[in-house]
Amino acid sequence: MPDTPLILKFDDIGADTLPLVGGKAANLGVLTSAGLPVPPGLCVTTEAYRRVTERAGLDDVLDALAVTPASDVTALNELARRARELVLSAPVPDDIADAVRRSAHGPVAVRSSATAEDLPHASFAGQQDTYLNVVGADAVLDAVRRCWASLWTDRAVAYRAANGIDHRTVLLAVVIQEMVQSEIAGVMFTANPVTGRRHEAVIDASPGLGEAVVSGAVNPDHFVVDTATGRITERRPGDKRLAVRSLPGGGVERVETSTSAERSCVTDAQVRALAELGGRVEGHYGAPQDTEWAVDADGTLWLTQSRPITTLFPVPRHSARDAETDGTRIYFSVNVAQGVYAPFTPMGVSAFRLLSSAAATLFGAPVADRASGAPQIAEAAGRLFIDVTGLVRSRVGRMIMPRLLDVMEARSAVVLRGLFDDPRFAVTQRSVRPALRRFLRIATRFRIPSHTVRAVLSPASAHRRAGLLESRLRSRLAPLAEATPLERLDRVERVLGGQAITLVPTVVPGPAAGFAMLGLAARLLGDHAKQGELSTVLRGLPHNVTTEMDLALWRLAERIRADRSAASLLLDTPAAELARRFHDGSLPEAVDRGLRDFLSVYGSRAVAEIDLGVPRWSEDPTHIIGVLANYLRLEDPSLAPDAVFARGAAEATRMIRTLGSRVGGPRGLVVRFALGRARALAGLRELPKFLMVTVLAAMRAELRTVGAHLVGLGLLDSPDDVFLVTTREVRAALTAPSRPADPAAPAGRETLRALVSERREDAVRERGRRHLPRIVLSDGTEPEAVATAAPVDGAMTGTPASAGVVTGVARVVLDPVGAHLEPGEILVCPSTDPGWTPLFLTAGGLVMEMGGANSHGAVVAREYGIPAVVGVARATEHVVTGQVITVDGTSGVVVAASEPGSVASGPAPGAAGGGSSAIRR
Repeated sequence: MPDTPLILKFDDIGADTLPLVGGKAANLGVLTSAGLPVPPGLCVTTEAYRRVTERAGLDDVLDALAVTPASDVTALNELARRARELVLSAPVPDDIADAVRRSAHGPVAVRSSATAEDLPHASFAGQQDTYLNVVGADAVLDAVRRCWASLWTDRAVAYRAANGIDHRTVLLAVVIQEMVQSEIAGVMFTANPVTGRRHEAVIDASPGLGEAVVSGAVNPDHFVVDTATGRITERRPGDKRLAVRSLPGGGVERVETSTSAERSCVTDAQVRALAELGGRVEGHYGAPQDTEWAVDADGTLWLTQSRPITTLFPVPRHSARDAETDGTRIYFSVNVAQGVYAPFTPMGVSAFRLLSSAAATLFGAPVADRASGAPQIAEAAGRLFIDVTGLVRSRVGRMIMPRLLDVMEARSAVVLRGLFDDPRFAVTQRSVRPALRRFLRIATRFRIPSHTVRAVLSPASAHRRAGLLESRLRSRLAPLAEATPLERLDRVERVLGGQAITLVPTVVPGPAAGFAMLGLAARLLGDHAKQGELSTVLRGLPHNVTTEMDLALWRLAERIRADRSAASLLLDTPAAELARRFHDGSLPEAVDRGLRDFLSVYGSRAVAEIDLGVPRWSEDPTHIIGVLANYLRLEDPSLAPDAVFARGAAEATRMIRTLGSRVGGPRGLVVRFALGRARALAGLRELPKFLMVTVLAAMRAELRTVGAHLVGLGLLDSPDDVFLVTTREVRAALTAPSRPADPAAPAGRETLRALVSERREDAVRERGRRHLPRIVLSDGTEPEAVATAAPVDGAMTGTPASAGVVTGVARVVLDPVGAHLEPGEILVCPSTDPGWTPLFLTAGGLVMEMGGANSHGAVVAREYGIPAVVGVARATEHVVTGQVITVDGTSGVVVAASEPGSVASGPAPGAAGGGSSAIRR
């Protein structure tokens, strides 16, 4: 490409030149054009790197990297070393060398700028090198070569591998920028990266060059500024014992300083000026920024770098709330409550919005546009949130919601209660009458009181009623034999936007009666019940649809075990291959018939099953087949699920007798009766969700048919692509004027395809997000981050969920599909739904980041009799696979081993090294 420039000045660089100049240079060009105080400079473009490296012989290394897994660190490091050597030894063409030498005027900073760097979704901070105070033409050329080679540092290669970025697609440009000989320098975030609070600048400052702060080599002065008012809300002086300064002949040195620890190196006026500059930068980009700055000997403030803060969780948004100015809002995570860590598919979001519209109508607040959902529904990063501000400001809401969360998502209850004293959320609705009227209206319509009483008097009647409801539901959900795509879409919106929500109040009297009886027993027992004893009563619960599913799968495994050849096939063949053979009907009879019988009842389930866009087990049984293989590896009869449940039921029966006799007399008789009813009815708690998932699976089938029609029109490539668009977008496509299915047709024809492609990339990126807030405010604040301290001495606390103590090897699992748990290992995970529970059969204990004492994982852990602690903040980050941990399910404490090597550690991104004048930022 002879016309591609080798050198571009900052003035000639815009955001659209990123492929040619890389992320850092693109940002510096944008900042320069915006009139911000950026030191002048230029960029050696990626064309120079391409021409040098095409002669370096990197193809063999690139081929090897393409097939090397991200987990094979040793192999990645060796390939990175070979790539660096090849780049450094490659000859530089004369025209490139001359162009670089002509750029060397005075001391400069030579900075790497990769095309995969400083991006909105991944900063790549610290992955390539920067050389400071470079003096002389030959020294500048040498620094440029070393920057090119730094694209292949061990950390850069590992980072790209971990983020799924093709090494062939990444090129490197090099910034050559006038060196600011700073008296003071540092880093500024235009939003608080710890609490998430927007419009709060966080500034670190230290004498000398900014490398001291960037590399973490110094304890800097620390400031927090309210950017709306300019008020410094927090100041913490650092010791500032080290400074990095330029050497006269080039390079830098680290020197000890005598700066007073009590005296700040910047004035309040400078701090406010920095915050104001940060506000300008953020305003220009429209998003919070991570910036670097410097103040020279003349007092001039310079902006040396800006990149997005990629770790911030985005603020939830809803169109109905965007124009509101009624103060800060509180958003509660639906994903956390439902144990779904991954982002929802767009069609899954559409389904939830329709359900929320139906719920709003049920509570007497119908919405104008049911496809948009209730006004309380918001979305961020593909996750769903509910605006609970109104509940928190309501006397009734404050009474009910935290108590529900206590048994569902206990850490969220703690965080929510912590907001009650915030004057922004003071109670404004004190009357209980509106809520009481709504409750009485729903209770009367669905005859909830009479059905609850009937369930207490005759649990068998509640079970018969539940069975009849399920049978009728399956009949009503039978797929339409003949219907147009629009009619199918109408059915989906009608069922989800109106009919499905009535399942909840119809089924709830049974489990509600069970837990009411448990509450009655707890009140009667008082201090006579020790910690953990009431949870023992809930072990081995009958009539739990999820437990019944697990036992059905176990019985199938036992039948397959009796067929030696079938068992060997499952143990020796990849699950994906077995799933393929299942669909083409070539599995052995024992496996094929057993799987089909199982899926006829439970095929509507899936991991993350409340997302309509997720394939059901009936579509892709790979996960279930993998679980069956794991069951076949379980050889200890005492660990068999039927034996575990039998022991749990026996323990529960003995505990009921013990508790009843402990109080004695008539009270003891009532305690026994109440606990017996609790066991008979509490298992129905899983039924409403199971029925709702059955509805979602049926509507998913209708939408797949619609997707197939869109494929026929040439609008989609696969029927399943329909789940990456919304119901509104599908309707628009179905009602748009027909056009010829011609590749040369107008661009509008590719609208759905473009959306699908973009959203598929978004989903891949979002599945890599490790942090999901339980509660977030509309100013970005994560209250839990403000209140939660880091674990001390390896101890983490959560909510006790299943009594007992176990010490064992931890296995961190972020996705149950394909996961394997050795018998006795402790499962550490973000959360669980029914798709996870087969792993419980071999687990020795459970630690969950989310959930409460009555969340799904807690209930199943109790039924399996394994100790469990839930609601442990960031457990999957603090614990690593292979580490020995102790789980105390009675006290809610998790203690991690502290032996050397038991916890992975390493230098923080951006740590300095590799020479006195090189930094990585």
